[in-house]
Amino acid sequence: MQTLSNWGRWGDDDELGTLNHLSPEKTKAAAALVQDGVTVTCSRPIDYTAGEHSPRPPQYFMVASGEPYRPGDGGPDKQVAMDYFGLIFHGQSVTHLDSPAHFFWDGSMYNGHPSTLVTTREGALKESIDIAHKGIVSRGVLVDVPMLRDVEWIEPGDGVTIADIEAAEERCGFKVEPGDVLLMRTGQYKKILRDGPLPPTSSSGPLPEILPFLHERGVAVSGSDTGNDVQPTGYERFENPVHQVGIVALGLWILDNTNLEGLSAACRQRNRWEFLISILPLRIPNGTGSPCNPVAVF
Repeated sequence: MQTLSNWGRWGDDDELGTLNHLSPEKTKAAAALVQDGVTVTCSRPIDYTAGEHSPRPPQYFMVASGEPYRPGDGGPDKQVAMDYFGLIFHGQSVTHLDSPAHFFWDGSMYNGHPSTLVTTREGALKESIDIAHKGIVSRGVLVDVPMLRDVEWIEPGDGVTIADIEAAEERCGFKVEPGDVLLMRTGQYKKILRDGPLPPTSSSGPLPEILPFLHERGVAVSGSDTGNDVQPTGYERFENPVHQVGIVALGLWILDNTNLEGLSAACRQRNRWEFLISILPLRIPNGTGSPCNPVAVF
């Protein structure tokens, strides 16, 4: 919490945290990576199934549908379909971006703002997801751990290490740089697609040992195809160490529960592991995060 702290680095009132590593120059350089214009989603489809992994699943129903109307039956001139959609996106199933308002430590948010600024009535009065309303458009890099280890996926309880990231840099020909979106594939979503959802107490993900690396390299957004914390953690005080230290100390923006299967295939096909990525959270005033559909462009 102290050695990795970015508190005060960009001023006492800063709310952007690691998004300060982004710049128009970074976005312009990332856009130059686009060669063939192929786009790849990094999002999972919304799953409405309740289970241990999603005790309060997303809700969806139609407010108005096309069922009352038939050709030649007359009816109103305005024939329209309308939807209702509601969800709790924090958790283990929905692809979403966490803002710095999502976690606290010792009653404080990132940069020393009191946790009481996130209220039951109003939500996040500081560091909400809406401060990223311009979108996050930068260079993405993929650390494909199953490919590096020559396995289908990393088993739950195991995690992405510093050695994995360094091996990816050497083998795949990139170097993690300030402002990057670092994506780490464990293959867990592939396992979920084959075997079904995992309980929240059993997961792979980035290990907390990578946090000093993220701090040193100036990573803007860190994400994986998991909830971004190995479960069980093995720590007594930290149930979600990557989130607790990453968000509160670094001001790290975290992308949870991505789908990196298509991205992995696209990277392998091109033998290229860097790309333009666009992460566009919804404009939710006072929200502590947002569901999103990150899109990589090659």
